[in-house]
Amino acid sequence: MTMSERTVKARQDYDGASPFPGGAEHAPAGRAQVGLTGTIVVLPFIALGVAIFLAWGQGIALADLLLAAAFYVVTGLGVTVGFHRLLTHGSFTARPWLRVVLGVAGSMSFQGNLIDWVAVHRRHHAFTDRPGDPHSPYRYGTSVRGQLRGLAHAHLGWMFTSDRTSAERYAPDLLDDPAMVRVARAFPALCVVSLVLPFLAGWAISGSLYGGLTAFLWAGLVRVALLQHVTWSVNSLCHMVGSRPFKTRRHDRSTNLWPLALLSFGESWHNGHHSEPTCARHGLDRGQIDPSAGLIRLFERLGWATDVHWPDHDRIQRRRTGIPPQARARPEADRYPLRCRRWAA
Repeated sequence: MTMSERTVKARQDYDGASPFPGGAEHAPAGRAQVGLTGTIVVLPFIALGVAIFLAWGQGIALADLLLAAAFYVVTGLGVTVGFHRLLTHGSFTARPWLRVVLGVAGSMSFQGNLIDWVAVHRRHHAFTDRPGDPHSPYRYGTSVRGQLRGLAHAHLGWMFTSDRTSAERYAPDLLDDPAMVRVARAFPALCVVSLVLPFLAGWAISGSLYGGLTAFLWAGLVRVALLQHVTWSVNSLCHMVGSRPFKTRRHDRSTNLWPLALLSFGESWHNGHHSEPTCARHGLDRGQIDPSAGLIRLFERLGWATDVHWPDHDRIQRRRTGIPPQARARPEADRYPLRCRRWAA
């Protein structure tokens, strides 16, 4: 039996509760990747300590908070609307210049180049919470110890492994797009820009290098840390804590976690998203805050976005109340949106 055949058999035999076959055997990433990832993770926390020390006794400048909020919104929506809903799932069609703008904004979040980000996320949807998922919190089983270990893996640990996701397999459309390839290659430079701009803005507003430094800390590094951990919490907490009002694929334990809705720009309505991956709105119920969907609606009204996949009420109700018997008899893949299953094994 070949390695590919063994992998397929492991996925077919998975019972939803046991550790993933070979899950504890993943090799650590190389020293360069570990060092770079560790720096990106740790440095913002050091910056937070320094920023708190500098603010002790005199508070945080209003300009720093406003700059932090502005950069958080721009880069966060670049990830949620650009990387995720547009480039990963094709929830809408954007004008070419808007694709580039969203790609640049998302790249400034320090979450990796857009092609690799999309490839990993498509793989996550292809194998959600079963063998093959790159960051499932159920990798080590459903025991208390296994879930605690899995939570750490899903939140952060997976980035320190050598489990590479093939962009050629999961993001061939982006590799064929010259504009997206250029944005992906510019990722390191865009990370520098993401930190330099707050510094320059703080310096210009305050008229002092000290003002530039505090803006660099709060609107630069601390903002990066907050956005990263909110995004990672969707990978981890939104598969363990919260409600599951909609039917998803077998073994998929995605949840809706309302406390993260605003900070994640609607991404924490994760169960709704996994139930309807290509839908432009993740908050499928009334009153569910989804700023990303609001921005897409604005783009649509301005004529910058077309072919927007808004929720279909009847389909949503069917997903809520269960799949009819005649649909249940069909193969699982036939019930899953084509755009998200095309990369499945």
